[in-house]
Amino acid sequence: MPATVIHDLVAELPVPEDGTLSRVLYRDDRLRVVGFAFAEGEELTEHTSALPVVIQVIKGRLELVLGEEKTEARPGTWAHLPARLPHTVRALEPSVMLLTMLPAPRSDEG
Repeated sequence: MPATVIHDLVAELPVPEDGTLSRVLYRDDRLRVVGFAFAEGEELTEHTSALPVVIQVIKGRLELVLGEEKTEARPGTWAHLPARLPHTVRALEPSVMLLTMLPAPRSDEG
């Protein structure tokens, strides 16, 4: 399988004037990476994921509510969320983030 390279994530995920853009950037049988671009004030309302996920902020500022914890995330922020943790994402300014859905443990991994 050849390597997958994205040289400019911000260019790949242009921030819309209003609304939210989401785009699957990579997918195989074990891993999925989704890029999100948010206009200021846009929000992913509280939800959970059946799988553990990692959030990485590429551009802008996001307010993350992770369970009971609220934090401001800036470029370079990295957050691991266990499966089923309630979370909310709100853009404090035009923002770009990556969401990596981690694989569920295989039954042979214990």
